[in-house]
Amino acid sequence: MDSNSQKIKIAMAQIAPIWFQREKTLEKVITYVEKAAAQGCHLVTFGEALVPGYPFWIEKTNGALFNNERQKTIQAEYSHQAVQIERGDLSDLCEVAKQKEIAVYLGIIERPTDRSGHSLYCSMVYIDQQGIIQSVHRKLMPTYEERLSWSTGDGHGLVTHSIPPFTVGGLNCWENWMPLARASLYAQGEDLHVAIWPGNLKNTFDLTSVMAKEGRSYVMSVCGLMRPEDILSTMPELQDLAKQCPEEFMANGGSCIANPDGSWLVEPQVESEGLFVAEIDHAFVRRERQNFDPAGHYSRPDVLSLSVDRSRQTTATFKD
Repeated sequence: MDSNSQKIKIAMAQIAPIWFQREKTLEKVITYVEKAAAQGCHLVTFGEALVPGYPFWIEKTNGALFNNERQKTIQAEYSHQAVQIERGDLSDLCEVAKQKEIAVYLGIIERPTDRSGHSLYCSMVYIDQQGIIQSVHRKLMPTYEERLSWSTGDGHGLVTHSIPPFTVGGLNCWENWMPLARASLYAQGEDLHVAIWPGNLKNTFDLTSVMAKEGRSYVMSVCGLMRPEDILSTMPELQDLAKQCPEEFMANGGSCIANPDGSWLVEPQVESEGLFVAEIDHAFVRRERQNFDPAGHYSRPDVLSLSVDRSRQTTATFKD
């Protein structure tokens, strides 16, 4: 076997959104997909909630105020700018993925019609190299103040995909701390794990290498960026937000890739927007699985097992 056939190129696009602007952010995403394809990448990944952006305003504007006009107005516009896959919002991106023969993992705020068309979900979308959306994973449990904006998801997107010779899966942000969520992907043969984050070194530095050692997999943590100057919204309710952010970065990146032994392939990239490309070798996975395979020879299904419900949650089932 040609040893080169065991290697693929992967890319992390660490970028800031055009905040609260779905179409312009998707245009930026497409630009980076094309850049990754031009470098021969098989997969390009983007941060959590990138389109149309992470809800940074909640912490800064007393988002827990109940029935507050400012909060309702901001959330209404956020909902308006969210991605509705059924409407075709990702069609141009899918077409580019098809043309360039590159797979994409993208973090979006989804406004699905199967859950009323108004509630929002933090979703991780996988588009294959034929430009087909193969999975939409809605975050199982939004973290802390995120619950004031996002709804709880389900297990429907806990699936893996083939990018030969690798099997790739992924989770949103703090889901990566959930051992059973990780185990559900290990059980499906995952050996390339994609963890997406809104962006911060404090989130990725420790956990990325831990997941790599645990799964004996490559782990790529891909982050977004957010700076006060990225707050470009013309909404009056957000115009003073930049003044409430004295720090230079609201999200400083931290994208990185760990090898299956936990060592760094790409060290965390901080305070820098750009495309970070690396080559990964499936033989490295097989070497590390020689003495530990968490879902294979080192598992004990007769003692420990996991049950996963992958049905898509819905309010009503109709029989016509």
